[in-house]
Amino acid sequence: MASIKVKLRPAANSPEGSVYYQVIHDRKRRVILSGCRVWRSEWDDRRGTVIASMGSERLSVVLSIRDRIRRDIDRLTRVVRQMESSRMNYTADDVVEEYLRLTREYSLGHFMGRIIQTLYQNGKIRTAETYTATLNSFRKFISETYGADPTESGNDVTLDSINTEMMEAYEAWHRKRGVAPNTISFYIRILRAVYNRAIDENAIENRHPFRRVYTGVDKTVKRALPIQTVKKIRALDLSLSPAMDFARDMFLISFMLRGMSFIDMAFLRKADLTDGYITYRRRKTGQKLTIEWTEEMQDILDKYPENSSDYLLPIIRQRGVNERYTYRNMSYNINRSLKSIAKKVGIDISLTLYVARHSWASAAKAKGIPLSVISEGMGHDSETTTQIYLASLDTAVVDKANSIILRSI
Repeated sequence: MASIKVKLRPAANSPEGSVYYQVIHDRKRRVILSGCRVWRSEWDDRRGTVIASMGSERLSVVLSIRDRIRRDIDRLTRVVRQMESSRMNYTADDVVEEYLRLTREYSLGHFMGRIIQTLYQNGKIRTAETYTATLNSFRKFISETYGADPTESGNDVTLDSINTEMMEAYEAWHRKRGVAPNTISFYIRILRAVYNRAIDENAIENRHPFRRVYTGVDKTVKRALPIQTVKKIRALDLSLSPAMDFARDMFLISFMLRGMSFIDMAFLRKADLTDGYITYRRRKTGQKLTIEWTEEMQDILDKYPENSSDYLLPIIRQRGVNERYTYRNMSYNINRSLKSIAKKVGIDISLTLYVARHSWASAAKAKGIPLSVISEGMGHDSETTTQIYLASLDTAVVDKANSIILRSI
């Protein structure tokens, strides 16, 4: 029967060492790199294990590494037992190959990568991008925390190795970097969704690793502008600054289109405007919305040459370009110009395109429009609730509400 040992390979001119597993069978030795590095003082060579010293600043890290090693060895042991029970001749190479296959199939990177690929195939581009950002964030955490090389597979973890200590360390890693609590919670909720999907597919057993980390949503500082400030922005003379003028126009278009998100604005097609109405589906939710196209909107559009592409607004202007790159680049440039506009009108909030969405909802509430029409806009703890309200409204009711707001600016 094959034997398995855990060893530390000291690094030259460094107090660190690399943990590896040695598989011995029929006097053949094979090595598997764990991707973990520990201090030599944290290693017990006789027992082949990591030493966790109480009071150490690295206690949570060392405990997670110890747990990861234990699970790796459990997986290796199961592979050996399965090969022994099959009564087939096997080699040390067979053990290593099967272990690496299982580790790859049930790694977070591989499993999450499949989800991301499916999201792209289903046209859920933005969701796929947020999942990708989360995976990259977690890989960077693993690399920096456990000493794995970010260019190698060592910066990945198996799904069954994710535990409470690891998630607490991930949360603390973000806080140390100054990341906002809602952003940390956003990353962790995505990881939790992936973990729960693995449970549903019977890939792992639920070890409840997220029970000690924050997964809620704090109320953020109000980002809505009062209607008088929107009027000031509209009245600015920006003729000598085309970039700022364009940014102001896109902000106003977003506001006039009931706080339409910039990605939906960018991908509005000319064919979406028929008989005086814009009809489109929100990229985020798939909701179908219809908005009356008003003279105020047309006045802004008429300032610019007709778009040579199939898109309505002058955001993505050329056929055959990388549309996602163009959209992101335009969003960055517009938001940068909006910062300058904020200074001109004397507001101290971070003015971005998303503020237009908050501002429309706030304006609707200030005008006494019923909560059944706007559901308090962004005043809800969950934006989903607002979307549910909007989805159930008669289009004419919402258009009437919008016309009330537009007459105020």
